[in-house]
Amino acid sequence: MRDGFIKAAAIVPNLRVADVTYNADQIIEGINKAEEGGAKIIVFPELAVTGYTCSDLFLQDTLLSGAKRELLRITKATKGSDSIVFVGYPLAYEGKLYNTAAVLQDGEILAFIPKRFIPNYAEFYEMRQFTPGPVNAEDILWDGELIPFGSRIILDVDAVRGLEIAAEICEDAWVMNAPDIEHAVAGANVIVNLSASNETVGKDAYRKMLISSVSARTITDYIYVSAGDGESTQDIVFGGRTLIMENGSLLAERKIFDNGYGEAKLTFADLDIARLNYERRRMTTYFSAQPEDYLHLAIHMDQVRTNLTRVFDPHPFVPSDKSKRDERCDDILNIQSRGLAKRLSHIGCQSAVVGVSGGLDSTLALLVTARAFDLAGIPREKILAVTMPCFGTTDRTYQNACTLATALGTTLSEVDIKAAVLQHFADIGQDLADHDVTYENGQARERTQVLMDLANKTGGIVIGTGDLSELALGWATYNGDHMSMYGVNSGVPKTLVSHLVRYFAETAKDSRLSKCLFDVLDTPVSPELLPPTGEGKISQKTENIVGPYELHDYFLYYMLRAGFPPAKIYRIAKDSFKGVYDAETILKWEKIFARRFFAQQFKRSCLPDGPKVGSVAVSPRGDLRMPSDASGALWLSELEALRP
Repeated sequence: MRDGFIKAAAIVPNLRVADVTYNADQIIEGINKAEEGGAKIIVFPELAVTGYTCSDLFLQDTLLSGAKRELLRITKATKGSDSIVFVGYPLAYEGKLYNTAAVLQDGEILAFIPKRFIPNYAEFYEMRQFTPGPVNAEDILWDGELIPFGSRIILDVDAVRGLEIAAEICEDAWVMNAPDIEHAVAGANVIVNLSASNETVGKDAYRKMLISSVSARTITDYIYVSAGDGESTQDIVFGGRTLIMENGSLLAERKIFDNGYGEAKLTFADLDIARLNYERRRMTTYFSAQPEDYLHLAIHMDQVRTNLTRVFDPHPFVPSDKSKRDERCDDILNIQSRGLAKRLSHIGCQSAVVGVSGGLDSTLALLVTARAFDLAGIPREKILAVTMPCFGTTDRTYQNACTLATALGTTLSEVDIKAAVLQHFADIGQDLADHDVTYENGQARERTQVLMDLANKTGGIVIGTGDLSELALGWATYNGDHMSMYGVNSGVPKTLVSHLVRYFAETAKDSRLSKCLFDVLDTPVSPELLPPTGEGKISQKTENIVGPYELHDYFLYYMLRAGFPPAKIYRIAKDSFKGVYDAETILKWEKIFARRFFAQQFKRSCLPDGPKVGSVAVSPRGDLRMPSDASGALWLSELEALRP
């Protein structure tokens, strides 16, 4: 359970109504299979020991005494195991019957957690047999043992830092004042729901939406498991639905009727408790308290390393499904272009200056600017697209820049900066043969000076081209391409920039524009500040210097969005990029990412305005409030201790 992970299993066993011995056999078999799969939290449906549809048979001593006998047998079967098992059980106590979740571990019953809201409508007439359970926990004498009984019980598990588990039963989740809200406020970050929810047309979609909403609102891992085929079909049918959600996102599920008839269902998922706790810390609107009327049970569990089956997307900023990706691209382009249109409107500006290099970032910036001008009702010829060839410019990028500008209907201007840069180098004593950082940045700052002066001359503003990934790495010349009046790409990571340009290319009605955009996509990422090769090709490839952007975007996302520490990011990256990068390569670039991220914050502390487009951003006015001189020693020392 290192790194905050713990495996859970939702099990729909094959049951027989009122056959408690058979049911207990199936439950014990399910527990064994779940533990073989590494599960430490195991959840069965509502009233699984007897079956949910026993109806008035629940009032019979024969059924209740048999259920008690078999629950004790199930409990005994957990001896020697530290997994926590939740199984539905009808508890008879002081002349009343309660629909409960019996909580089992290592041969003991830890608690009975009752259903609080008993339905009495349509096909569910539970109030005929069951009584709403007590809210506050009390000790009851059951089979010679004092056992906590009540809804407000939380299991505090020591093996995973901050893991706190609570339970509710079926209808409890559907009501306005659901117990899950109380549980989450009291600290629970895992909520299990033992359910028996029948199937009707359209119900499953609503149920999934409900559980997702509960998980998102409470910022919890929510494990839902409903009764299946073995229940009576006298009037209703059960589909054996399982859902495991994390903060509203689906981790795993088995859909209704998703098994052979009469077969058990097992659904596994790796819960990330550390991420939930990070989300709660991050969201200042999340309310938490420690009510005195909650009973917290300290639960021991051995420390083990969870064998992860959970998949972490190697490209977390980019939806893998094309239709969703296209929808995402359209949303982002609207955010970018409308943000710029508002800025133009606010300052009464009718023109803009964009430096175009024939690379991805400047291409996207020009496309967005054209779209913004269309929104604002300003002619595109008011956009001044400036190409500034210098020592590293290649014919390919130059031609693409010119084609792009003319195809979009903007005004193309060429300013050859070689003479100006040579004069500047002479003024400061820079050796032209020394291709150091001064050689590179001198060109970048000259380009920015040209753009700023042209903006003054045309009464426009300079549109920034730098993207989120470059800002995270500090891969920008301070007061060079680092500076603009509005940075339309500042919230877009490099891995998403290419998809935005591709979206434009695929939807462009102009074949010349489309062909140009596809060639831009095929061009290596480069600032083109060093002379090309003898064959006239790009010699300076960014990813050879700072590393693959798909890795850096991955590190950035899981560090800022998920709050993962370096070792955890390294662990999941090895799985995400298996067969693409070896462990040594991943660790090498993660170290570089960490060093650059902390060393380059001063560049992010004075960023120009620009629109946030996703859940990760580095604006000093919004998402990332970080001192420019913060030390990265803790992060780097953790990385240095890792071995490929």
